[in-house]
Amino acid sequence: MPTATRRRPAASLGLHALLITASVIAVLPVAWVLITSVKGGDPFTVAVVQQFTLGHYRDVLAGDFPRWFANSLVVAGGTTVVGVLLAATAGYAVSRFRFPGHRPLMWMFLVTQMFPMAILIAPIYTILVRLGLIDTLPALVLANCTISVPFCAWMLKGYFDTVPVEIDEAGRMDGLTPFGTFWRLVLPLARPGLAVTAFYSFLTAWGEVAYASRFVTSQQRYTLAVGMQSYVGQFTTQWGLLTAASVLVMVPAVAMFYLVQRFLVGGLTAGGTKG
Repeated sequence: MPTATRRRPAASLGLHALLITASVIAVLPVAWVLITSVKGGDPFTVAVVQQFTLGHYRDVLAGDFPRWFANSLVVAGGTTVVGVLLAATAGYAVSRFRFPGHRPLMWMFLVTQMFPMAILIAPIYTILVRLGLIDTLPALVLANCTISVPFCAWMLKGYFDTVPVEIDEAGRMDGLTPFGTFWRLVLPLARPGLAVTAFYSFLTAWGEVAYASRFVTSQQRYTLAVGMQSYVGQFTTQWGLLTAASVLVMVPAVAMFYLVQRFLVGGLTAGGTKG
């Protein structure tokens, strides 16, 4: 059996130095946000914490932040539910049925991902105006689905390809309709893939800025991405409020990751084995 190669001390030292440097670069911005959110005085001073305070969090929660937070939860939750449902049905249909145009449909999904978001704002705005949805939260849900559904459909199609076709045949023998087979047999087996797509859809809507800035004009319907811009003025920036709000914004994303993290690796690898 071949013996394992051992790194030279210089190569090992260089590798560890590179990993430590990359870790510091990744962690430093988050650490600065956390420290600044509880620090009084100038946020750019050398001292780590001049004066510990939770005043920034109190000021943020006493303002419009809770309403922005609720609006963002509605938009992100709606995008996750609608986006995953549409992507799952589309991915399953292309994986199992050979209807006319099934291949162009998936290529169409792929092509839509090649267009910059700035190009899509105008046509989506026109469609929303005709539907009477401008300045509403459902408008943001539909707009965000244009981002999440194509990618999620591709991923779930690859995952459904790994589910044995015999399961569908067994469902039909038991008298289930195609949708019944999909809903009661195949979908429960696709939980890892659904978790990945749900996580992607939620993060896409949670941090989206361009659509939220264009399609919502009323302050009552601002999301976090739009409302937090009020902390940044033309000449001054309220760093304490901005960093405290940023920490609070991270909480739902971290919670969502915690809920689906055990499915992420399996869902990503299984969805990429076939396509």
